[in-house]
Amino acid sequence: MPAERQNCLLEVCGIIKEFPGVRALCGVSLHLKRGEVLAVIGENGAGKSTLMKILAGVQKPSSGEILVDGKPVVLRSVNDALDRGISLIHQELNLADNLDVSANVFLGREFRKGPILRRREQYAATQKFLDAIGLDVTPETLVSTLPIGRQQLVEIAKALSVNARVLIMDEPTSSLSSREADKLFEVIRCLKAQGVSVVYISHRLGEVKKLADRVTVLRDGENAGELSREEISHDRMVKLMVGREVAQFYPHKPHAAGEVVLKSINLKTPAHPTKPISFELRAGEIVGMAGLVGAGRTEVLETLFGVTPAVGGTVRVGDKSFQPKSPLEAIEAGLALVPEDRKQQGLILDMAVRENLSLASLKRDQRRGFLDFQKERAISREMIGKMRIKTPGEEQVVLFLSGGNQQKVVLGKWLAMKLRVLLLDEPTRGIDVGAKSEIYGLMEQLAGEGVAILFVSSDLEEIIGMSDRTLVMHEGEITGELTRRELTEEAIMNLATGGIDKAA
Repeated sequence: MPAERQNCLLEVCGIIKEFPGVRALCGVSLHLKRGEVLAVIGENGAGKSTLMKILAGVQKPSSGEILVDGKPVVLRSVNDALDRGISLIHQELNLADNLDVSANVFLGREFRKGPILRRREQYAATQKFLDAIGLDVTPETLVSTLPIGRQQLVEIAKALSVNARVLIMDEPTSSLSSREADKLFEVIRCLKAQGVSVVYISHRLGEVKKLADRVTVLRDGENAGELSREEISHDRMVKLMVGREVAQFYPHKPHAAGEVVLKSINLKTPAHPTKPISFELRAGEIVGMAGLVGAGRTEVLETLFGVTPAVGGTVRVGDKSFQPKSPLEAIEAGLALVPEDRKQQGLILDMAVRENLSLASLKRDQRRGFLDFQKERAISREMIGKMRIKTPGEEQVVLFLSGGNQQKVVLGKWLAMKLRVLLLDEPTRGIDVGAKSEIYGLMEQLAGEGVAILFVSSDLEEIIGMSDRTLVMHEGEITGELTRRELTEEAIMNLATGGIDKAA
C-alpha cells in the first residue's frame, strides 16, 4: 500500500453516479486519513454534493467502491453510514427547533425505560458532548432560542453522539457571522486533535486555506487535482477548479459614463425614514454599494424597485419622475432587481427553467390574456445559450440546478427585457469562482451595452474589482463616494463605520 494510503479511515475508488441523461460523477477517487481535515472544492455542479450524499448513504453509486478501515462496504442507507461512523451535516440544518438541545441530540435514540423517558440520564449524556465541543448551553435549552452558529454546534454534538469518526460538513459557514465561524474552526481543530476526520466543503477559499490539511478538487464530475498543505494557495485552487489560469479574476475595465439614467432625490426608505438618500447612476457605469450588515443597502434597492414603497422623495428614470410603489411600476420604467435570496425572492423553485426565464416578460408577451408559448420557448432557449446555463433541458425544475446556474436563471429572465438599470444584491453570494467569473463578465457586457448597474456586495475585493465608483452606507445614509482611484479597503471601512469622507 502506498505511504499516502496508510492510516486511511475512508477511501473512495472510481465512483460513478448516473442520473437519467446526466453523469454526475465519473470515476471519482479520494482518501481520508484519521484526524485529517480534507477540503473538497469545485465549481457548482462539479459533483461535490452528490459524492457526499453517496458517502452518507443518502444515494447509491452506479459503480465504484467505498472502503472503511481498508474493508469494502456497501452504504444502503443513512443508518448504514452512521453505523460505520460517517455523519453528514447538511448546509440546511436538520434540527427540530421546538425541542430542547438534548431531545435533538438523541432524537430517535431517547433514553427510555419502557414508556418512561430517563430525562436526567439523557441530559447528563448530552452534557458530555456539549463539553467536548465547548458549547456553553444547557441540555434543556430550546433550540429555537439559539443563534444559527450554536445550532450548527448542536448538529456536531448530535453527530458525535452516534460515535461519528467522519464528519462531512457542507458549506458550514454559509449562514454564520465571522465570530460564529471562528468558533466553528476552533471546534474542528479540537475534533481533529481527538482523531475525528472532517470532510470540509466550502466555496470560501480563505477558510479552506486556513483549515485544510489537504485539498481534493473536482471539476465536471471528475478529479481535477490534489493539493498538499504546503501547496494550498488561492491561485492554485482556482486554477484547478476552473481548468485555466485566472490571472485577472475581475475583468472590469473603466467605462465612459453616459447620460444620467437614474437619479434618487431624497429617497426615504421605510427602514430609515429620517435619512434621505440621493445619488445618480449613468448609462454604462458599474456602481458598487458597500457598508456593514444593517447599513441599509438592501433596503435602498428594494425601495427603488418598489418592493417596499418609499415613504418620501422621488426617483427619476430618464426624464420621468416617479415614486416606486410596486415592482410592476419599476419594471415598466426599465428597472430590474436580482435579490439577495434567489431561492425565496428570485425564483419559483418548483417550476421549470423555461417558466422561470419567462416570468419577467409574462405581461409583455401575452396575447389577448394568454401566454405566447412559442415566444416563451424562444426566450428560454436564447437565455440558456447566452447565459451558459448548465441544465439537462429547458423543462428541468430549477430547484435541481446548482446555485450558480440558479443565479444565471434569475439574471436571464431580466435580460429578456429592455433594461435601463440593473440592481444586484449580493450577486455572487454562495456561488463558486467559475460562476462568479461568468457573472462579472455579464456585468461588463451589460455595462458595455449602456445599462447602468448598481450592485450591493459585502465582499470588498469584489467592490474594488468591479466598481467604476462606490457609494458607502452607514446606518441608513450614504456617508461618502469613492472614485475607482480612491477605492481601498481602508477607505471603504472608514466610511462604512461612520468616518469622514476624506475624498470630499
